[in-house]
Amino acid sequence: MKKAQSITEFVKEVKRGSISIVEHTEKIIEEAEKSNSQFHHFNLIAKKSALLQAKEIDAGIKTGQHKGKLLGVPISVKDCICVKDFESRAGSKILSGYLPLFDATVIAKAKKEGAIIIGKTAQDEFGFGTFSNNVGVDFEKPLNPLNPKRCCGGSSGGSAGFTSLTSLTHASIGQSTGGSIAAPASFCGVAGLTPTYGLVSRFGLIDYANSLDKIGTIGKTISDAALLLEVISGYDMNDSTSLKAEAQNLGNVKHLNDFRIGVVKEFFKGCEEKVQKECMNAINKLEEEGATVEEISLPLNAKYGIAAYYLASTTEASTNLARFCGMRYGLHDKLEGDFNEYFSKVRSQGFGIEAKRRILLGTFARMSGFRDAYYLKAMKVRTKLIKEFRQAFETVDVLVNPTMPIIAPTFGEIKKLSPLEQYAMDLCTVPANLAGLPHASVKVGEHKGMPVGLMITADHLQENKMVQAAKAVEELK
Repeated sequence: MKKAQSITEFVKEVKRGSISIVEHTEKIIEEAEKSNSQFHHFNLIAKKSALLQAKEIDAGIKTGQHKGKLLGVPISVKDCICVKDFESRAGSKILSGYLPLFDATVIAKAKKEGAIIIGKTAQDEFGFGTFSNNVGVDFEKPLNPLNPKRCCGGSSGGSAGFTSLTSLTHASIGQSTGGSIAAPASFCGVAGLTPTYGLVSRFGLIDYANSLDKIGTIGKTISDAALLLEVISGYDMNDSTSLKAEAQNLGNVKHLNDFRIGVVKEFFKGCEEKVQKECMNAINKLEEEGATVEEISLPLNAKYGIAAYYLASTTEASTNLARFCGMRYGLHDKLEGDFNEYFSKVRSQGFGIEAKRRILLGTFARMSGFRDAYYLKAMKVRTKLIKEFRQAFETVDVLVNPTMPIIAPTFGEIKKLSPLEQYAMDLCTVPANLAGLPHASVKVGEHKGMPVGLMITADHLQENKMVQAAKAVEELK
């Protein structure tokens, strides 16, 4: 990953007049356009709009009108988050041509602090994947900038990929349902922060699974990702799941004395040996710095987490995606036949293979006669899994484990995996997402020249502890 100036330092230089926002924006747009033909990190690059924003902010600085925390910082946005007048497709052909008439709340907040939106990043279709290998019909797969033969990780692959690639100050707004920020952050060697469910407004997010979706951040460092998360967090009356929680200051780092770290033993099993070793090396260093380390067991999450997650997420996805019928917005065709014939034709053309698979699985799980046996049982299991986490946090401040069991695989290796084997790769990330817990992924080492990530999970609304531990890990390098 190329070193770039931190957001905090960049904003200071901008305010001093040492950096031209317009020139910096031109450079990063040029870099994005040049690299996109090879790495496919963007579904849309907003050159004209970004330069216009840069000029307006630059003029505002001179008159004292702009003083935001993200003054002039280029921000990329995952394709499933609405940006006014930007084609927003969630990586799917079914939403071709959809131009939102409004900004998502997180975009409005970022813009208010002076951020410049440079484009929409590539993703698995509607977030359906672990590797950003399940892109929609006619979309290109984003490639890992550290090795183009390997994936970026999913589903926020383009966000993590470009954050890793760029040599300039930048951060990205991503989204996670079952690990879609942590996984690509790990595979691309960047920092990913996923907040407590409800801390960041979902208004303007194209849904995958309502009870699981969370908008978070990806940065070159934990500090960059944390600053962006501070900006986009907070209560929003437009989102019924938004929490009335006070905004946290994530910039303060305390010493690790008396900090209690729980090592989740089940999430180390099945991981590549080198991945385990790199993660344990980092944990041992934290212990040397004064942290207390103990082994924690989460047997229920390890055994039932993936099954409960995929039943819940596919059921909710089946419901959410029913709205894409080819008549209101997005892909449409000549109106022929009855509704079912037209509906089936458009959806068959617009959805990719994985989207169709999850729609079918979810539809089955919520059918009359099966709902009690599958979906409702998964919800009861979910409650048990959350209780198991809460019990663990009675004795520790954070939980740690490898973010992913492997380094970023090659596309050839992915092709050999069955759908169930791909789902099993989410073992370490799914439980925290199912429980709505805040978690971070930070690079702790390398294997075969590719990054290894450590995942740090905190209790609900304890983002400050999560960031504190993540920054401590980052400083150990």
